[in-house]
Amino acid sequence: MYKRILLPIDLDQESSREKALPVAMEYCQIFGARLFLLTVVPEFGSGLIGSFFPPDFEEKAISEARDRIEALAREKISSNIKVSCHVAQGPAYEEILSSARELKADLIVMASHRPELKDYLLGPNAARVVRHAPISVLVVRN
Repeated sequence: MYKRILLPIDLDQESSREKALPVAMEYCQIFGARLFLLTVVPEFGSGLIGSFFPPDFEEKAISEARDRIEALAREKISSNIKVSCHVAQGPAYEEILSSARELKADLIVMASHRPELKDYLLGPNAARVVRHAPISVLVVRN
C-alpha cells in the first residue's frame, strides 16, 4: 500500500522520533517501503539577524544536521529497510510538505505532542502538515 514513507524528525527533540520511528519502520517492513528521514534546519536570514552569525554558520549547521541524521539512521534503522536521509532549510511544515512532494512520498509519519492552548491559537507543525498534505499523514502521539 505504501512505498515511500517520509519521517520528519527534530534532531534536538528525541520525542520527535521516540515513538514515530518504530511505527515508520514497522510500516516499511510490512509494505516493503523505502524510508526517507528528514530534518529541517531553520533559516538564519540574510538581514539583521543573519549578521549575528559567522558567514559559514548556515553551511556548517546544514552539514552537522546531515551528519547527525545519517548517524541516527545507521544506529536506529534496521539494515533490511532502505533509507535515505535529507536535510531541508526553512519553516518546518513547509519543508515537510515540499519534501513529501519532491520525494514522491505516499505517507508522512510524524510525532506530535498533546496540544496546549497556544497550539490551538498558533497551530503546531503536525496540524499544518495534516491540514495541507495531499497524502496520508499518520500522527503518532508522544
